[in-house]
Amino acid sequence: MLDEKLLELGFAFHGHKCPAMPLGLRAGLRAMEILGVERSKDKELYVISETGKGHAASCFLDGVMVATGCTYGKANIEKRYWDKMAFTLIDTKTNRAVRVSLKPEFFAKALQSPFVEQRKKGVPPQDIPFEILKPLLDRIVSMAYEEFLNVSDIFEYKFEKKPGCFTAVPCAICGELTFEKSLRVKEGKLVCIPCSGYDK
Repeated sequence: MLDEKLLELGFAFHGHKCPAMPLGLRAGLRAMEILGVERSKDKELYVISETGKGHAASCFLDGVMVATGCTYGKANIEKRYWDKMAFTLIDTKTNRAVRVSLKPEFFAKALQSPFVEQRKKGVPPQDIPFEILKPLLDRIVSMAYEEFLNVSDIFEYKFEKKPGCFTAVPCAICGELTFEKSLRVKEGKLVCIPCSGYDK
């Protein structure tokens, strides 16, 4: 059974109630359990998400972030735009990793749910009556992991740790402080990426 306080934290972070966020929450918790790790305070864990964007279940990733503590602010998560409901969780201290994904048959059935039918009609998630969500939510928070998750064996993932950057200098064009790793040279001057004209 999913902890009620953690579920509410997930919904508060996510912004609305839906089925996909708690699925991600439980998937993240399961990955941590398999690796025997605790929520990341800094960069102890790293997530490689395969979720992409612009589809019906991208909310899944918010649940993974809440569970694992892997966030874009801490720079211990990256997204691959494969539009799959899957991610890899890496223990950066031991280079042990596990990949977790939604079972195809479970996910296919979830996409036919009354909640998703409402979303297909253009109803915003926060406007869908709770009585439509509640049966789905009750099942999601209580069902066995084996019913909805595929979990790989633990495998080795060579994680390259990079030192943090703490030095910033002003861009010679706009004057905004820019961390040195993202400075570019233009006409002999150090400039930020937007002022450089380069894409990266």
